[in-house]
Parts: sequence; C-alpha cells; structure tokens
Amino acid sequence: MGIVAGLDSSPDFTRIVVCDTDSGAVLRQGYAPHPVESPDSGGRPSDVDPQAWLLSLGEAAGGGLLEGVQAIGVSAQQNAVVPLDAQGNTVRPAMVGGDKRTQVAAADLIDALGGREAWAQAVGCVPQAAQPVTKLRWLARTEPENAQRTAILLQAHDWLVWQLLGRPVRRTTDRGGASGTGYWSAATGAYRPDLVELALGHQVMLPEVIGPADAAGTTPEGLLISVGTGETMAAAFGLGIGLGDAVVSLGASGSVMAVHPEALVDGSGMITALADATGMHLPVVTTLNAVRTLRGTAELLGLPDLESLSELAMKSTPGAHGLVLLPYLEGERTPNLPHTAGTLAGLRRESMKAEHLARAAFEGMLCGLADALDVLRARGVEVRRVFLLGPAAELPAVQAAAPSLFGTQVVVPQPADYAAIGAARQAAWALGASQGTLDARTPPAWQGAVAQVLEPGEELAVGQAVRQQFVSVREQTHPGAMRP
Repeated sequence: MGIVAGLDSSPDFTRIVVCDTDSGAVLRQGYAPHPVESPDSGGRPSDVDPQAWLLSLGEAAGGGLLEGVQAIGVSAQQNAVVPLDAQGNTVRPAMVGGDKRTQVAAADLIDALGGREAWAQAVGCVPQAAQPVTKLRWLARTEPENAQRTAILLQAHDWLVWQLLGRPVRRTTDRGGASGTGYWSAATGAYRPDLVELALGHQVMLPEVIGPADAAGTTPEGLLISVGTGETMAAAFGLGIGLGDAVVSLGASGSVMAVHPEALVDGSGMITALADATGMHLPVVTTLNAVRTLRGTAELLGLPDLESLSELAMKSTPGAHGLVLLPYLEGERTPNLPHTAGTLAGLRRESMKAEHLARAAFEGMLCGLADALDVLRARGVEVRRVFLLGPAAELPAVQAAAPSLFGTQVVVPQPADYAAIGAARQAAWALGASQGTLDARTPPAWQGAVAQVLEPGEELAVGQAVRQQFVSVREQTHPGAMRP
C-alpha cells in the first residue's frame, strides 16, 4: 500500500487529490484558484503566464497535503501552447483555450495542406481555433519576432511536469496530449514536424512521447513524476471507461468521446482522433450547442435558472406536442454548419406553451448529442452505455429523456474531479511499473465511480420516435448535412 497524488490544472483552478494506490480511495484534497490574466471577448483568459499555474499548485498543496506521497500525476487544460526559447524561458504568455483570434489561421492551415481530408489523413483531425498548430500559425502571422524566438514547444501538462522535475534536459509528453496538437498522429504514433514548420515557419524541439505507464522522471527527493496527460484523457481514465463506453459531456458546448482500439480517420472533420491515457484511442465528436441551448431558452422564458427550466419541461410530454428545436444557436460542428442558426419547427396553437418549448430545448440538445453518438457508431465504435457528465446531467428533464434518446443505458457519476483522479491513477500505474508490482500494459484496477444508472426501459420506443422527428426536421432544413 502507498499513496499517490493527482493534480488537475484546469483553466480556472488547481485541484489535488491524494489517493490510496491499491483502491483509488481519495484520502485528502486541495484546491486553489488560478488568477485571471487578460480576458478575451468571451470572458476567458487567452494569454496566461505559466508561473500562475505553479503559484496555484503551491497554494493547493499547502498544509502538508503531499506528505508521504510517493508519486504525482499531472493533468492540465488541453490546447495550451507554451512557447520557449532555446534556454527554456517563455517567449510570451501561454496561449490557452478556444482563442477566437485564431479562426482565420485555422482556415489558412486547412487550405495550405490541401483541405480537410488531407489533415484528417495526416494527423486525424482538422485544424480548429483552439488547437496548438493553429495558434502557431497565428503567432507566425501576428507576432513574427516571438515566433522566430520560439525553439521549444510544450503543452500545459508537459511544462508543469518539466518544472516539477527541475527543468531537466529531457522533456516528455504522452500520446493523449500529443494527439490534440495537430502535429502528432495517433494512427502512426509519430510527429509531423513539417506541419509545425508549415504553421510556425521553422522547426522546433518537441517533447519525447513516452508510454502511459512510463515515468517522466524522479525528483532529487525521490518523488516519481508520471508522464501526465490532458484533462479529457485524465477524466476518462479517472472514470474508468473502457471498450463499449462513451462519455457525453454537457458544457456550454457538448462533446462525445468513446474508447476504441484504433484511430479513426474522418475526412469530414467531425471526428477528432485522439489517443487516450492507456494505450487505446479516444475519438471525440463535438457539438457547439449544449447547455447554452438551455440557458438561452431559460432567458427567453424569463426563468431564473436551469432547475426552473427543467421543472417546467417536466410538465410537458415526450415530443413536446410536436415542437422540435434544432439547437444550432452558435452555428454547429456536428453537423458542419458553421454559419447556420437554430430552427423551431412544429408550431401549432396547442404546442405554443412555455412547457413545450422548455421540453423541446432539452430534447433538441440531447438529440444533437445523439447525432454525435451516431457519428461514432457509424464508424464501428461500440456504445453499450453512456456516462453523462456536467452539472446539467443532474437535471430531472435530462435524466428523463437521455436514455431513450440515446437508445442505451445512461450512467450519471457522482460529481468528482475525475481528471485529478485520473492523474493520480496514472501516478499509481507508473509507480507500480517502476517497482515491478504492476504490468506496464495493465493499469491499476481502482474502484469505479459511484453513479446513478438509468435504463431506457419502456420509454425507448417513444424516445426513438422523438429522435426520428428531430432527424426529419434536420433533413428537411439541412438536407444531407450529417453525411460524411
């Protein structure tokens, strides 16, 4: 028996969990907020001094939280680029999050390589505004002097691991983090340095990609530091999902990911072929409109919160008396309709009631995510159950409709920082592998998440009829939009 720690450095805070190596039981926890630097138009930081992450980490670990810990795993926000000069100093603040400044750069890169299909074949994803490769293109075009000084590229978790180890000559990363950069292929397991040069204008040093159970190194005090990974991969690992499992995450936008044994190449760009934290693959499909659909509807109806919207929706019935909402309020990625708007169909005198609109909002959001699930299913990804994440997963209207609309069992885990737990599980794996007590091919079998399980039951046929009504309206309004 031993103890390990997992830290999750998100865009807004650092959470640390200290866990038992055998069971995964959380023994103690720490938390500290991140200071907000320069907000972008969406109110989120777009440029952040990485030292802020270290300060937050130190605060979260205060009070002897890490006493007795034998290994640490690091999870951090994805898509953050930390450009370093040849001496390892930051060239400029890290570029984080979904930065709208880089949308034009994404389009430039797509054209420069010959289109979406070319990118999908090269690295399993099509450039998007948030991706590191796109930010490099923006840097080269907008800050050429900083681009020229850039000699080393790290992501947030890479940089934190490197700092914890005392800035060694060797810099490492994992498959999961590398797969989201836009210049590493999960299918081939190799970097595409030519794509870095296409974006930035010159070659740079990239971190070595090491295995899921490998240690990045050991501190002078003997503390083992595992390779680390991105938040998405760490959360999947913390949940303990495997083949047959999908995760639907309900944020302002939505995402659907599932474990799969191979990388998927998708020329439409709807699937992003990520690697997971265990040696498998994690194809992801994103929708732009999830909880923002619910918030917009609540505001339209003059309701104070989503709980009130859910209560109102439960007064309606499945199908919302024929009312169908295509929730493409911010355009959409799945299907690929970046310049479209939402559609409300089926208006009749009897359906023009607040409770039916509230129900249509929930059904529209979930049907949009069911479309994303179908993208994966159509490519041979098995989905036997769906883990539903996010505060909105607790809403009665979501839980009432999700199993029948998704057509499968739905699991709602108890709220927890699964990214930090996943990082701790990775640390336990690396520690066990280094001591010879764990196979480097098999992660520790920790206790699964405590969860509520929802079955489609007798409502399955009704839910599938509602889903078909949604699909019919989508096809009438945007014919062929979901075809690859």
